[in-house]
Amino acid sequence: MLEIRCVGSPYEIGVTHGVTARGKITGSIDFYSRLFQNSCSLSWSEVVQEAAKYVEPLESIVPRYLEEIRGIAVGSGLAFLDILALNVRTEITFGLFSDAPKDIAKVPSDGCTSLGWLTASGSFLGQNWDWMVEQGPNLVICHISQPGTGIPDFSMVTEAGIIGKIGLNAEGVGCCLNAIRCRGVDPSKLPIHFALRKVLESSSRTAAVKAIKLAGVAGSGHILIGDATGSIGLECTSKWVKEVAMDDANRVCHTNHLLLDKSDVDEVTWLIDSPARLARIRELTSQVTDPTLGAIDLDTIKGESVAETLFTIIMDLTNKSARVTFGRPTEVREKVMISF
Repeated sequence: MLEIRCVGSPYEIGVTHGVTARGKITGSIDFYSRLFQNSCSLSWSEVVQEAAKYVEPLESIVPRYLEEIRGIAVGSGLAFLDILALNVRTEITFGLFSDAPKDIAKVPSDGCTSLGWLTASGSFLGQNWDWMVEQGPNLVICHISQPGTGIPDFSMVTEAGIIGKIGLNAEGVGCCLNAIRCRGVDPSKLPIHFALRKVLESSSRTAAVKAIKLAGVAGSGHILIGDATGSIGLECTSKWVKEVAMDDANRVCHTNHLLLDKSDVDEVTWLIDSPARLARIRELTSQVTDPTLGAIDLDTIKGESVAETLFTIIMDLTNKSARVTFGRPTEVREKVMISF
């Protein structure tokens, strides 16, 4: 797995990412150009036009992120709007989808299950990330440091060219993501992957929630945020951000459908197994609350899956560490440890 270590200003970080991951970024664009054509009936030139709608608002609310994307464009030798289009891929895929994809078999499930769990042993966060196998070679692990800014160092597993995704920071703040399919986007707000970057740059889950609710989110998704004090879910649509609190067992469990009131949004059912997976993760975690099992750790909650899992990440936020495995949990191809 390619690991990228970036230190410096946003532009310098972007250039390093772009130079190091040039081939993988091109691979990401190739993958999403095919996906957008199939799922949204949009050509790449039309996708770029959609991405351009985000530039002016983002210049006002998060100019540093656009500076980093410009750096990635320079380092990779690609156009700025091509890189920005990758960073709004969730809004396009899950907000601008066609009613009838050209080939439903080629629409990826993105069927992720996430868990935040505060236990007597510590605070844990984890998920599997399921996506089309063709995008697997374009995954990278980024370790980012911005000296002199007061922003904590962080590490994330991301798709090459995308500046925010799934990971944790040196303050023990982590984030996970579940895709949710709701029609409509709002380019005046933060794209999902920019919101994830906000979490990774936050000093606590409280600060992260405040920042995301203040800015709003451009598209739909569930962002799971945790630190040593526990976890909280944020169900996001282009209209609102709502909180999913820990349950009586100090868990936040989520899959790929909205759990809260959705009467004012157009959520489209697309993964029929999402409720079943939610019930299953609740059942599995309930089974290991027996005190005779001893301390809960990364191995206790790793789980098993037969889905097309590209990677699984489990974070111990109390100890500011994580284990990332690539491939299905039952067929691990590679393992990477992260710690602060």
